Amino acid sequence: MTALLLQLTALLYLAAGLLAGAALVVSHDRLSRVAVWGLGLGALLHALTFSALHSGAATPPLTSGPLAVSFMSWVGTLTFLALLWRFRLLGLVALVAPLSFLGVFYAALSPPGAVQTDLGGGSLPHAHVLLASAGLALLGIAGVAGAAFLAEHGRLKRKRHLARPAPWPSLEALDRVNALSLAVGFPLLTLGVVTGALWVRAIHGTPWTGTAHEIWCLVAWAIYAVLVALRFGVGQGARRSALSALGGFVFASFAVIGVELLQ
Repeated sequence: MTALLLQLTALLYLAAGLLAGAALVVSHDRLSRVAVWGLGLGALLHALTFSALHSGAATPPLTSGPLAVSFMSWVGTLTFLALLWRFRLLGLVALVAPLSFLGVFYAALSPPGAVQTDLGGGSLPHAHVLLASAGLALLGIAGVAGAAFLAEHGRLKRKRHLARPAPWPSLEALDRVNALSLAVGFPLLTLGVVTGALWVRAIHGTPWTGTAHEIWCLVAWAIYAVLVALRFGVGQGARRSALSALGGFVFASFAVIGVELLQ
């Protein structure tokens, strides 16, 4: 049942992305709105998969990689839907929906099926995964907004006489989404790092064991700490902030997900 729900969710996300891409090509707002409905329906079905996962007799471990990535995709989708109408982000469905599809598709390929075991640390493992995944999801939205900003900025520099495609957000809206997502996502990521250290301490008696996961995650957190300082402390320009947000999320994705896959 869970595998079927994941597959249907992935299909809805993919369809939403294709519709949004087509809407950009033909500059059609109505088609973009249909894509938003598809994305919203996918998010609803995605929520049902988590309910199905935890209603069975064999509850999967919360620290499972596929489950964490799926949760991150879901939070990112919900966050985007919450910001969509406020900042007129219709065109970004063409970027967000494919990323949501990839997260769910990865989970569908390797659905966690092991029974939940005692992970140690009480509620700390749950808090760590939920906070870190939510933080990465918002930082992903900042990265997507950064990528869209760079694309729009480059288009304006090359073809100033052409009007912006109807569903595509303005540079101002993209910069505001970038800043807001970074301002909320980094504290959540920080709390995820802290609860992770407390979890390790509860098991090993020390908050640091020197594993590859710990090292890469700490480096990713430090990079984001610098990016936050540049953005909100020094007053970094919008274009450089967009580039930083995109680069930071690419690195964080490798540090958190890529390193685990390579081990």
